[in-house]
Amino acid sequence: MIPATPPLTLKVALVVSMIVFCDPAWALRCGNKLIKEGMLESRVIELCGEPASLQRMGFVLRPYIIKRPAGKPGHHSTGRFYGGYHQELEVVEMLFNFGPHRLMRLIRFEGGRVTYMETAGYGYREKSR
Repeated sequence: MIPATPPLTLKVALVVSMIVFCDPAWALRCGNKLIKEGMLESRVIELCGEPASLQRMGFVLRPYIIKRPAGKPGHHSTGRFYGGYHQELEVVEMLFNFGPHRLMRLIRFEGGRVTYMETAGYGYREKSR
């Protein structure tokens, strides 16, 4: 007789493989706007407003990747290749505060583009000046 449901070990193996082999979803929301990896710093500020704090962390060296159109017909190409040298990118972290009842967002930029995002706990009420 064939069981009606898959055995528990099969279900667990399926869930574990999905977690291990799936790409991470690098996206956060500022209100109802979606912030994704690779977005420009100016676009994030436009969507989220001015940051509560901005910290310039320094610089990082990254390989210079040249983007070009996909290869000629019949050739396989990703459209990206290493340019043979590195570029120095400024690293900036911005903290966005949305008030005491909402979570803050910490967003890191390298060379003006989003590279890392995380939730940073509940926000706070801004003091009046």
